[in-house]
Amino acid sequence: MFTAYASLTGFLMLFRSMLNDIVPKKLRSYIFDLLDRFFTPKSKNLTLIIDEMVRYKRNQVFDAAEMYLRNKIGPETSRLRVGKLPMQKHLTISIEKGEEILDTFDNSVVRWSFVETENEKTEKVKRHYEIAFEKKLRDKIINFYLNHVLAQGDEIKQNLRVVKLYSRDVGRTDDDSGMAGSDWGCINLEHPSTFDTLAMDPGAKKKIIDDLERFLKRREFYKRVGKAWKRGYLLYGPPGTGKSSLIAAMANYLKFDVFDLDLSSIHDNSDLKSVLLSTTNRSILVIEDIDCSAEVIDREADSDQEDEESNGKVTLSGLLNFIDGLWSSFGDERIIVFTTNHKERLDPALLRPGRMDVHINMSYCTGLGFRTLVSNYLGLDGLNHPLCEEIEALIDSTEVTPAELAEELMQDDDTDVVLRGVVSFVEKRKAERSKTSKKLSICKAIDDEKQNGLKNKKCGKGKGKGKAFG
Repeated sequence: MFTAYASLTGFLMLFRSMLNDIVPKKLRSYIFDLLDRFFTPKSKNLTLIIDEMVRYKRNQVFDAAEMYLRNKIGPETSRLRVGKLPMQKHLTISIEKGEEILDTFDNSVVRWSFVETENEKTEKVKRHYEIAFEKKLRDKIINFYLNHVLAQGDEIKQNLRVVKLYSRDVGRTDDDSGMAGSDWGCINLEHPSTFDTLAMDPGAKKKIIDDLERFLKRREFYKRVGKAWKRGYLLYGPPGTGKSSLIAAMANYLKFDVFDLDLSSIHDNSDLKSVLLSTTNRSILVIEDIDCSAEVIDREADSDQEDEESNGKVTLSGLLNFIDGLWSSFGDERIIVFTTNHKERLDPALLRPGRMDVHINMSYCTGLGFRTLVSNYLGLDGLNHPLCEEIEALIDSTEVTPAELAEELMQDDDTDVVLRGVVSFVEKRKAERSKTSKKLSICKAIDDEKQNGLKNKKCGKGKGKGKAFG
């Protein structure tokens, strides 16, 4: 037996020496690989590599996976990475390199692992995720599971993101995301307003929410009908009726950033276009008190366009092109909100659909709106206090703004004292309105009498002249 083993060993060594001398290196490597594949059992699994960067740009699948997996971390995970940036409200949690996470999709098991390697020469760190699954699941994972990861990751990101308030008057900081143009600086939008806290008629709030939801779901609809995916709102009404609060509620509901544009800071129409190009998708562009913008001149004065451009002014035609022209088609999911205290002063061209699609009358407070205020400020259901019904009737019979009522509700910590104060305030306001209304009626009557007197006088003169010529 030993002799046979020694002979076989010698033969193999001789064969190896001859093989190295006769057969080229590349051919030997090919033969060995072929033998290795033939004798090595085939793996039943397939692995997908999701790199962090693709052609020097962030891989959207990697970012979505990072969000998606934070909700899949289980008790079996032993190492996690935790961090937080200054402007973030939530912790960033991700798995450490070498860790694995099991996920299930449509009764199929998927194994995630995080890999991090460092190039010794360049000291650059390369990161990627690996997804391992059975080969027979290839079509399901690529065509359905990855789309599921992208959708879920985007939803988680939107729920966690901090809404930003952008302004051209705010300097840029190191915390800015860099998504907006260089002219914009931002802060966190800390406004707590929501649709639940707005002192508006419940039916009006529901209409606004339904319109916003319909807008979000109509990406393919806007593409099919050939319209830019944008929506225009006009909020009009007296001061103190909650126009700014409604804008904040819309931003918090949609998780859209807000770009506050002061038209007085815009030099000309070209500057206006560059502002539009520097805003981001999924944002609300706000132009407040549009009727007070002296830079937007009417169309009669707009005829001499060359003179206007030389004077460096934003024209009405420039504003119209900005919100409804070719340049308005730039970007997706954009909302433009205009506010005014005097809708009647606006040019009809601004008011038509396509520019200001939805007109929302922010009127004086109603009894139902007061119930919301009482719940917000006093923690009461409006029907549970005997004075609330009296106050609601008073509010419905006069004109008082939500801001005025909110101030009255903050005057004392005692609920009874506060509500009695509200009764006195609204009664006083009702008396003032009644007195003012009477004065206006008297003045109108006097003016009518004067006009009638002038008409009669003119008629008398006319008759006299007729006689003279006769």
